[in-house]
Amino acid sequence: MKILITFAVEAEFAPWRNMRQFSESAAAGVKIYATQIANTELTVLLTGVGGRKAWAEATKIIWDGNMDVCISSGLAGALKAEHRPGDILAAREVHATNWNKVIPSDSALLKLASAAGAKVVDAFYSADRVLIRAEDKRQLGSKADAVEMESGDILLEAVAFGAKVIAVRGISDAAGEDLPLDFNRTTTDSGDISISRVLKEAVRHPGSVLGLIRFGLQSRRAAAHLARFLDGFVVKLSQADLPKKAEEVSAR
Repeated sequence: MKILITFAVEAEFAPWRNMRQFSESAAAGVKIYATQIANTELTVLLTGVGGRKAWAEATKIIWDGNMDVCISSGLAGALKAEHRPGDILAAREVHATNWNKVIPSDSALLKLASAAGAKVVDAFYSADRVLIRAEDKRQLGSKADAVEMESGDILLEAVAFGAKVIAVRGISDAAGEDLPLDFNRTTTDSGDISISRVLKEAVRHPGSVLGLIRFGLQSRRAAAHLARFLDGFVVKLSQADLPKKAEEVSAR
């Protein structure tokens, strides 16, 4: 079995990379990491922040239809009060707002994710920007359980090439929690987080420092929880006898 797992940035992947021995290489002009777990060939791709960047990078890896399973992973913001920082959520469907599509996660993968410890929820919303204010997150809570920026584009592409798909996220911030900075101002055109831009924003808003520290600690804890989940999930996948046919994408 061949599995592709995507993260937006290195910080989301780092705890898992420290748990397993991944080899680093380049393919189609992008950086990838690979390892073997049981009989499973695992490839990790860092896509950068944002759907369009994620779509372009994922396409370079999966364009030949060579992946059996694609897991869009990383961190997300909660949109409902019952989801707390550190929770691991697996979504039944992803709202791909860039494409006006709803992508369902594969039912067999959802069952395995639940068995591995994820909380199965109704939906993720793939937004085109980082939601900063708790008010905005609460309003979007009528549509989805968590918000992120990449899963819609990645999974839409993966399904088109016949892969089974699922979106799994660790929660970094609660629905009632404002983010300490406008992270839309800290992302480069290539989809990477610029430390210099983060520091510049912190200088402009000195009252944000304590909140930034808290958010950093929550994010690291969520990434560590996600790493442990993914490791167990991939082990279960390697032992599973999955149906051959991938499930269809539905129009919203």
